[in-house]
Amino acid sequence: MTRAVTLLLAEDNQNDVVLISKAFEGQRGLNILGAVENGEELLAYLRQEGAYRQAARPDLVLMDIKMPGKNGLEALKEIKADPALRDLPVIMLSTSDRQEDIAESYRSGACSYLVKPVEFQQFREIARVFELYWAGISRLPRP
Repeated sequence: MTRAVTLLLAEDNQNDVVLISKAFEGQRGLNILGAVENGEELLAYLRQEGAYRQAARPDLVLMDIKMPGKNGLEALKEIKADPALRDLPVIMLSTSDRQEDIAESYRSGACSYLVKPVEFQQFREIARVFELYWAGISRLPRP
């Protein structure tokens, strides 16, 4: 690994943003760039529009499904339809364990689907495995 994998969170629940950020602390192979609260903000960030003109493109997006305005599935479909963004890996992170949400996420182009754990220690374990896989084993497209 020559540099840390950068990650952008798309999550409207600020408590979850804090929880995810804390869980990923200490994972040297991962760097969380920041968080956006909905699909519109995510797309503006990725397209470097408005307030995000200087935003660095992340290597991965970790996105909730249920967000206000444009939800995660709608944003995912738009990302995968955009030639400039379609190679960006998007991992869905949701409280939903519904088969319909899982199947729709994969049909729409998600590369993984994770169910949000209830306990912080479970989040820490996910962060550890996430770093091992995405920063150590997997190869990502570079802009």
